[in-house]
Amino acid sequence: MPALKLASRLAGAALFTFIAIGVAQAQGPAGAVTIDNFSFGPSPITVQAGATVTWTNDDDIPHTVRAVDGSFHSKAMDSGDAYSFTFAKPGVYNYFCSLHPKMVGQVIVK
Repeated sequence: MPALKLASRLAGAALFTFIAIGVAQAQGPAGAVTIDNFSFGPSPITVQAGATVTWTNDDDIPHTVRAVDGSFHSKAMDSGDAYSFTFAKPGVYNYFCSLHPKMVGQVIVK
């Protein structure tokens, strides 16, 4: 196989791998968000309409999950607690921790 053709195939495979890894990381495990070290991850998370997202507090202090538009709001979650919300409609949902407002996240519903 000529060197140029081989290089082209390798470059294409590398680009595909890069794109596939990027998509997997952006979407994360479907419907699961971890709260740890004063952050939400993954964020953004992408799910399909009708999916339930569950936030689990793995931090050592309480946190909440509150939608900017008020569509969902958890109670204060201690370590190990979880909160779930089902996203019925497509859209972009921005949220934050009402105890630590600099903690922000986003759910993209397709």
